[in-house]
Amino acid sequence: MKVFLSLLTTIALFVLTGCVGIEAMSENTTQTGIITGAVAGTIIGYNTKGHHKGRHAVLGGLSGAVAGGLVGNEIDKDNSQIVNAGGWHQ
Repeated sequence: MKVFLSLLTTIALFVLTGCVGIEAMSENTTQTGIITGAVAGTIIGYNTKGHHKGRHAVLGGLSGAVAGGLVGNEIDKDNSQIVNAGGWHQ
């Protein structure tokens, strides 16, 4: 069951972050970082050893959201000018 949930979460991460490319960073990298960090932190927290898996999942999700938000915010600061690389909004 854990393998299935991990695989399902990995697929969900790819779907959620699939629209953010390297060639053109969007202005919402902070939100993407928060979501990705929260999901990854929840998975890591839940899969830690010991009791209280729910508590570990919540703490891991919060920690991951903060870390992902900080990283995404720094990327947004570095990419103040968005480059049009084509795609849907031409």
